[in-house]
Amino acid sequence: MKRLNKSVLAALVFGMLSGQAGADQKTVGQLSEFGVKYQVLDNHAALNGVDCAALGADWASCNKAVITLTNHSHRAVTSHDWAIYFPSIRQILRTDNPAFTITHITGDLHKLEPTEKFTGFAAGQSVDIPIVNEYWQLFMTDVIPRWYVTAPGAQPQVIASTDTEDLTQFVAPIGDNWKRTPDDNNILMTADTRFEKNSDVSRLAAQSLRGAIIPTPKQIKVHKKDAVLSNGVALDLAVLLRPSAEVIEARFKQLGIKTGSGYPVRTSIAPKTFTGDDARSGAYRLTIKEGEAVVTGFDQTGVFYGLQSILSLVPVSGAKTIATLDASDAPRFDYRGMFIDVGRNFHSKAAILRALDQMAAYKLNKFHFHLSDDEGWRIEIPGLPELTEVGGKRCHDLTERQCLLPQLGSGPDSNNNGSGYFTRADYIEILEYAKARHIEVIPEIDMPAHARAAVVSMEARYDRLMKEGKPDAANEYRLLDPTDTSRTTTVQFYDKASYLNPCLDSSRRFVDKVMSEILQMHKEAGLPLTTWHFGADEAKNIYMGAGYTDKASPEAGKGQVDMSQQDKPWAKSEVCQALVASGAVEDMAHLPSWFAVEVSKLVDAHGIEKMQAWQDGLRDASGASAFATKRTGINFWDTLYWGGSDAVSDWANKGYEVTISNPDYVYFDFPYEVDPMEPGYYWGTRFTDERKVFSFAPDNLPQNAETSVDRDGNAFSAGSAKLWPGAHGLSAQVWSEVVRTDEEMEYRLFPRIISVAERAWHKASWEQDWQPGREYKGGETHYVDTAALAKDWQRFANVLGQRELAKLDAAGIAWRVPVPGARIVDGKLATNVSLPGLRVEYSVDGGEQWQVWRNDARPVVSGNVQVRAVSPDGNRTSRVVIVE
Repeated sequence: MKRLNKSVLAALVFGMLSGQAGADQKTVGQLSEFGVKYQVLDNHAALNGVDCAALGADWASCNKAVITLTNHSHRAVTSHDWAIYFPSIRQILRTDNPAFTITHITGDLHKLEPTEKFTGFAAGQSVDIPIVNEYWQLFMTDVIPRWYVTAPGAQPQVIASTDTEDLTQFVAPIGDNWKRTPDDNNILMTADTRFEKNSDVSRLAAQSLRGAIIPTPKQIKVHKKDAVLSNGVALDLAVLLRPSAEVIEARFKQLGIKTGSGYPVRTSIAPKTFTGDDARSGAYRLTIKEGEAVVTGFDQTGVFYGLQSILSLVPVSGAKTIATLDASDAPRFDYRGMFIDVGRNFHSKAAILRALDQMAAYKLNKFHFHLSDDEGWRIEIPGLPELTEVGGKRCHDLTERQCLLPQLGSGPDSNNNGSGYFTRADYIEILEYAKARHIEVIPEIDMPAHARAAVVSMEARYDRLMKEGKPDAANEYRLLDPTDTSRTTTVQFYDKASYLNPCLDSSRRFVDKVMSEILQMHKEAGLPLTTWHFGADEAKNIYMGAGYTDKASPEAGKGQVDMSQQDKPWAKSEVCQALVASGAVEDMAHLPSWFAVEVSKLVDAHGIEKMQAWQDGLRDASGASAFATKRTGINFWDTLYWGGSDAVSDWANKGYEVTISNPDYVYFDFPYEVDPMEPGYYWGTRFTDERKVFSFAPDNLPQNAETSVDRDGNAFSAGSAKLWPGAHGLSAQVWSEVVRTDEEMEYRLFPRIISVAERAWHKASWEQDWQPGREYKGGETHYVDTAALAKDWQRFANVLGQRELAKLDAAGIAWRVPVPGARIVDGKLATNVSLPGLRVEYSVDGGEQWQVWRNDARPVVSGNVQVRAVSPDGNRTSRVVIVE
């Protein structure tokens, strides 16, 4: 049963006694049936008469939009006693209808209310509410669903027209507003521009793909004959632990090959036979003959990966034959990672397990599990029930003692992916599942910023225990200093409650408690906790950033704010002021790095070998040697075109293990292509498709200036005169602000993650070694062998399109089907697709009937022609596009 806080309960009782509750609930019900339409009007408002700087917009950038509310009923709404709560990732700077006001609540939550000038909604009336937002709105997913209505004493209700993941139901097409600036040089993807982009990738004959293993082995020699697996496989898996053996057996069965008898597959472990760089965990040798296959591993992981290479060769449909070959292989990086954020929006255990299956199939070995953030705490911690009871749930409770306020499209209810957490048993099951697949799980508990779910939960715990007369217990894990009156705003527009206070002894006790409990779960699962991820990112006040200026003495081109009203995090915390005064920490700005060092002492005391963090949170530490742990790693997330290719070497030269995690290449919450219909954030880049990821050179970041463009589609230069010790690894990230469902998460991950697996495992011939002082200039220098890159991509794209995507179907993965290119040439329809092998269909009757397009019999068409690509199993399609 949903628990109501006392203030809400009292309001309901009062309303019922007064007879008002029924009237208010009727108003809420009427408004919940309103039509909502959101339309972006102008993304270049500063150039068209709006003083964005005076409104306080970052870098003086703002856009105009309009909210239209339509009363579809035959009854007017005259009450003034209501409010519509709605999410907006863009700060709303101005409301241009005097009958309404919009107030920022916290995070992305805003409240729209009538003013005294409101005269009601007449039956059938539509009312426009023009607004000005910060930044731009270039993709449909900038608008977030599940707006809801409240009134005093009434239960909130979602506005039905916004209760959808199909944003086209209430968001108008972006149209010509897709450019960030007028000189944005990105190419809008249409049927024609996609056709042009795909034109250098053709379908290869299946014979030319024989023996292609993904990810590509270091050395491979393919022979002419085939091995036949149609009668099944007799697997000798004695060298593997039984759970890992069962993973291999299940994968063969999933691909349509029975196990127990048939083609012999023998395995052994012989570490002394591996030499040089191949003498490492995960290395293997594979021999496939007509009569048997033999896998020799450096260790159990090597045997597991050798078997996955056999499975890589197996087709889902057609003859169950694989090429005979000899392969010698070892991983390129020790760290080959996938990151999933379940804090912003929760993702189910089933989806996590499916992701781990695919990690194993493509030899990824580090699962970075983002378990907490401002918007949610997602793991049960014994002894701290509020973390999940409050921090793991969202609902409309303005006191936030029963739950967190709605964010990111969750609405007022707790029955969606805004709410949820993993029980202790769930987490142990995930660990055991990962262990069987030779995957390390790296839990991240984000702090000292991005900690709002924990802070609010511990405030609820504090209130409960104080009411019980237990002040010592109440203060044991409190994360806020009650003396702290700092006025600060996070990057996601939360206040000081987003920051765990690093100066409190209770904060240190909290970290120790959480770490101890998670460590115990790892012990019970038999999967050692070897890396603790501290988070550490974005512990700052956004209004003190470079894009804002003091309105008392403004700088041109920046948002004007009253800097006298802005503080650094914890600036007015008496306990932090005392710490700085003592000399223990240099100043307030150094607190995040100081706290990271303090937490590293706890990590080391628990016997955990490595601490890891997002690099910006450690910037004021002297280097890896400042930390108590044996090893210290960072996820490097600077964009390359803003200087990242030079800055990365500083971190490696300070002794950190650098995992390349650049937003402009491996943030998979970003769109696949420049099309307003494509979902995703885009602050780091406008598109990241499979080809771009495949072309990424993670161990020579400057090289990428020759093979990609910056956020605005322009060439850029990159280089560094510094020495580069080399990357420790590569990781792909899915942040979940606008990734609300499991299906959306899989759409973002797959098939791009296979390109990550390729680059993390295999160094291509066209990847150059780091050369200090070499400057790569897009469009000018030509150090990269782009012909070799294009040929390599054609091979890889064909393996995906002709073989691997069908395996994703077999595993039940909701991967993204690429939108095809098409154009009409001499009256005939020509189409192509980025991953050759996928079927393309067309319709000439508005989608009533679909026909298979064939290159050898191009149809004569006219009028309204639609095209789409289809998954190998025929169950899913791409977006439909019109050929013009």
